[in-house]
Amino acid sequence: NMITSNPYDGERRAGKVGHPLPRVEIRITNQETAVPNTAGEIGMIEVKGPNVFTGYWNMPEKTAEEFCEDGFFITGDLGQLEEAGYVQIVGRSKDLIISGGYNIYPKEIELLLDEQEGVLERAVIGVPHPDFGEGVIGVLVAKPGFTLDSEALSAAIHLRIARFKQLKQLFVLPKLPRNTMGKV
Repeated sequence: NMITSNPYDGERRAGKVGHPLPRVEIRITNQETAVPNTAGEIGMIEVKGPNVFTGYWNMPEKTAEEFCEDGFFITGDLGQLEEAGYVQIVGRSKDLIISGGYNIYPKEIELLLDEQEGVLERAVIGVPHPDFGEGVIGVLVAKPGFTLDSEALSAAIHLRIARFKQLKQLFVLPKLPRNTMGKV
């Protein structure tokens, strides 16, 4: 269901999904403590309103897991809320990579890979790492007629991100692996 919208007449901000719809409340909470964050901090997006479903059919345990006592639904999306009320989604909590105690949002690295010439598709994932818990791995598919140099691409994006976010490896594949629903 829809919980935000960019204003019809007004400022649309790149990368933002807009303001909460009327009668919809959104809060961003710390993933570990569930305490509401201050404006601009990344955390779990929780939503409450008349358009939010009331629970999972015949699944009271799952409903209890994903709803707060005060009625907010835990979306599983990570985002931030600006002081001006604009919401930005930065990824899914299940996609979060924790490497050496640092939180890494795959979407940030994927957007940098999208900017590289010849990249058709990409995915950034966390894989087990003996020293850091998880390591960051990138997987690319080239556009038809392009040959991708994984070392050159890694070097190009490493100049633009913090060291702890840098790719441990970058693979070029003929296609991305997908499940039956088409998800990578």
